[in-house]
Formats: sequence, structure tokens, C-alpha cells
Amino acid sequence: MPWQDDGVSHRLYGTLDVVPALERPDLLAAPTLHVLEKLELEAHVAEIDPTLADTEQLCAHYRVPLDASANAVVVRGTRAGVDSHVACVVLATHRLDVNGVVRRRLNARKASFAPMDFAVEAAGMEYGGINPIGIPADWPIWVDGAVADRDWVCIGSGVRRSKLFVPTATLLALPGAERVDELARPA
Repeated sequence: MPWQDDGVSHRLYGTLDVVPALERPDLLAAPTLHVLEKLELEAHVAEIDPTLADTEQLCAHYRVPLDASANAVVVRGTRAGVDSHVACVVLATHRLDVNGVVRRRLNARKASFAPMDFAVEAAGMEYGGINPIGIPADWPIWVDGAVADRDWVCIGSGVRRSKLFVPTATLLALPGAERVDELARPA
């Protein structure tokens, strides 16, 4: 899928070799695989060096456009001792507005990034690979408008040894997903 920026065409995949995600279930976390199969969602997967799973390193090494890469951030909101969680999907070039938009939308007194150990265990995915496809069903998924405006994005696959390439329509088709404009701002 070509990616456009100021009329210059780049390959979204960079130097990665991709295949339909369901052809390589070994490159997907179990919850991600389950949702892709159940909902018959479109996605492609590429195997990567797991030491390059962090977005900036991945993009630099494999030439995947940084502003076509998105991260899933798990946020915990607390009010009166009760926690709620949300998965926010934001471009790698943006910074999530945790203490503003996210806190207000969660109706939380306090909001913060969920602890890594909690996010990994609850999602059933590896740190550095968490994505919205397969997160707990009771968590909403908020897709920033800047992500939703893209045709395709690169996201985690649930494991550190691969990346998913998905149409944003796939993200917005997930149960509990919605577009939230200005969820994040350019970094």
C-alpha cells in the first residue's frame, strides 16, 4: 500500500516483507490472532528483529515512515478508588493528552499510563507489541483523529518479533472503538 506525503510516494512497509496476517499466526499474540480470525479483519504482518521493536528504532532500521506508525497506549483512570482502562491509538509523532482529553473522557479524577506489568498481563501481549486488536473486551479503544485520517498504519502485533500493518478501517471496526479527535498532539 503506498503511503503519500506531500505528493512523494513512499512504501509504508519500508524494507519489510509482509504477508496476510492469518498466513503467519506464529507472528501474532493469541488475543490478536483470535480477533483477526473472528472478525475477519484485514491486516498484514512482517517479521522483525525483536531488539528493534521500539517504534523509532524500527522506523529507522526498516525505513517505515515514523508518521505512519501508531502506538497503543493503555491508560488507567481512577475515581473514588475505582479503576477504568482505555487503549488509545496515537501516531508515533504525537503525544497523548493523558491529563486532559483522556482523563475527562474516562470521567476520572486521575489518569496515568497503566503500569507495564498490568498492561502486559491484562492484554495477553508482550511489552512493545501491545495493540488494540485483542485487548480486554471491556476496555474502550480510542483512535486519535490523526490516526483515523490515515489509510493504513503500522502497529504492534502483540509480540516483539513482528509488526502489523492495518487499514485504519480495521481499527475503527473493533468492538468499542471510536475516533476521538485531538486525543493527541504533535510532539
